[in-house]
Amino acid sequence: MNYGTIKYCDIANGVGVRTSLFVSGCRLHCPGCFNGEAQDFGFGLPFERSTEDAILDSLRPSYIRGLSLLGGDPMEPENQQVLVGLVERVVRERPEKDIWCYSGYVYDRDLVLGGSHWLEGVTDRLLDCVDVLVDGPFVQAQKDITLRFRGSFNQRLIDLAATRATIGEDGVPAGGIIVPWADETVFATHTMN
Repeated sequence: MNYGTIKYCDIANGVGVRTSLFVSGCRLHCPGCFNGEAQDFGFGLPFERSTEDAILDSLRPSYIRGLSLLGGDPMEPENQQVLVGLVERVVRERPEKDIWCYSGYVYDRDLVLGGSHWLEGVTDRLLDCVDVLVDGPFVQAQKDITLRFRGSFNQRLIDLAATRATIGEDGVPAGGIIVPWADETVFATHTMN
């Protein structure tokens, strides 16, 4: 896996100050994508153990809230196979940090058992470590710069732990229950009281 950049003090891609890893490679090619150069799987630098170590070290300060995974697309199969080790290590070594993941793939269609981007022994392990999943492709016609932590109205902010707790034996959320991430009221309503 390659990555385009790492932002060590990012405030745009999740709550608080974060370390954000922008992986390379995305097959969706959404028109108007903010990071089009990262759609190429060969873009950037190879993700190595030293890169992973630097990310873990960057999470050490108490003012860093967590890790965000963006791209490209972290849920491309090639990327999942590398990222699962990273997120499991974050959970193990920095359990007080949260993990956000941004994907153009739709959780309950593409990332569950039988979905186009579900990998046996990989996807569930990765998603079990993610606190908030921002899913869905960027849609230029639904772009809204007032939305917090997403680019277009169709994209969802999913409380992944709460959603995954509803998964039935068939591997899909029971009754299609997707639990939205609870934002602060002032941001969720677009009102400024």
